[in-house]
Parts: sequence; structure tokens; C-alpha cells
Amino acid sequence: MSRYPPQPWHLTADARVSIWRVPPSRLPSLPAGASPLLVAGQASVFTAWIDYTPPGQLAYHELLAAVSIKARRVSCSITEIWVDSETSLAGGRELWAIPKDLATLDFTTGDRTFTATAATSDAWIATAAFKRRPALPLRVPTSFEVVQERDGLLRTPVGAKVRPRPASADWSFNPDGPLGYLDGRRPVTSLELPASELRFGA
Repeated sequence: MSRYPPQPWHLTADARVSIWRVPPSRLPSLPAGASPLLVAGQASVFTAWIDYTPPGQLAYHELLAAVSIKARRVSCSITEIWVDSETSLAGGRELWAIPKDLATLDFTTGDRTFTATAATSDAWIATAAFKRRPALPLRVPTSFEVVQERDGLLRTPVGAKVRPRPASADWSFNPDGPLGYLDGRRPVTSLELPASELRFGA
């Protein structure tokens, strides 16, 4: 019996996302054959805290960073990712070559606020505080590919229905940690994506 559901995974998630502009020389390694998508000489990095909840197939917490890459459709490569679920870790690595690691992820959700911390047994990784801004939520269908390295480039389709809302976000990164390349930077925009519906995988 498999340790994780077969793909595709059908997930429900509350996500908090920030977008960063980063010089290509500061980026983490991408899969061989993948190049960052540059706008005005800068790459786009997405960081996200995600709380996966019922009625989705799995329930766990996640922190990730992904880089937009050049491709025939909207695509990104996940460069760093932590979860607090052995099931998610095994499935992500074995099905889609996503380099998931385990961490302690603590989320606190208020009426209009959200705070989160991530740490391993060795050191802290990041903290963040989000505050929702007034706006009407709009339900937006979208799709993209996650591109990882396995015998070349492994492309995984993702479909999503999201309700983006603007937010402010204050992040801190361990300068000596794996997300240290974002330390001292400010996101260009931040969003809340409550009650998102995801279909991950073929």
C-alpha cells in the first residue's frame, strides 16, 4: 500500500504568498536546462505559507520558495520547500521530484492577520506576519506547471481555483539559512489566497 495518495492530489488550501524581484546572480540553483524568466533584468521569486485543510486529501503545513522560469506556459521551479508531513514529503519527492524537507511550521490565524514561523532542529528558517487589506475577493481559475529535475526536466501540471486578496507582509529570513538570499529585501506584492482548490499532478 502506498504511503501517499496517487496523483493527482486534490487539495484545499489557505495560502499567503509574496513575490520578490531578485537579481539572477543571487538565485538558488535551478534544474539543468531551466532558465529564470527575467523582467527588467530581475527574476521573480514566490514565497508561500500554505495550510492544507479538509476536505482536501491531505492536511499539513508548508513553506516554499519557487522561481519563475522560461517555458511554453506559466511555469516555476520549487527551489526550497518544507512540510510537517511525512506523507507529503514522500509523495512530493517520489511523484514529482519536489525537494521537500521536514520542518516545524507554526501558523496563527486571526480575523485579518496571520503569523508563521518555520524552523528545523538546527536553526530557524523564516518568519512572517500578514495583514489582509480591504478588497472584494474574486474567484480566478488558473493553471501552471511545476518543473523539477529528474532525467531531464519533469513537468507537473497544476490546476487551481483561487480567490486572491491583497495583503501586507513583513518577512524575516535567517541570513545564514537556505532563504538567506531574500534577507533584507522587501516583497513587491503580497496576497492571501483563502479556500483555494488545487489539482496537483497528471
